[in-house]
Amino acid sequence: MNYEISQKFFFDAAHTLKREIEADSSLRIHGHTYNAEVVLTGQPDAVTGMVLDLGLVRLAIDQLKPRLDHHLLDDVAGIGPATLENLCAFVWRELAPTVPGLCAVRIWRDSVGDSCTLRS
Repeated sequence: MNYEISQKFFFDAAHTLKREIEADSSLRIHGHTYNAEVVLTGQPDAVTGMVLDLGLVRLAIDQLKPRLDHHLLDDVAGIGPATLENLCAFVWRELAPTVPGLCAVRIWRDSVGDSCTLRS
């Protein structure tokens, strides 16, 4: 059996998106509050009793978040079109080197009910 632990965070950002439906409003710069959850899996350490200290996860998120929060996502290198799918992949790539046991990244927008989850 493996344990799953997670840490949530949010960021506010703007973007544009080329699409065939709702095209006019998507092409204009618009913003969202994005919620994100990073999930890790593993066995608790015999000494600490933790899969990973969530303080270390928060530290990694604190280094990533300023690159997203209050930015035009179209201009953030490595995201590509600012879809939920690409945001999940970006967060995964950025956190994976420093967050061992990363098994899922979920990003959602409560205001419109959209979400995407990327799992290993």
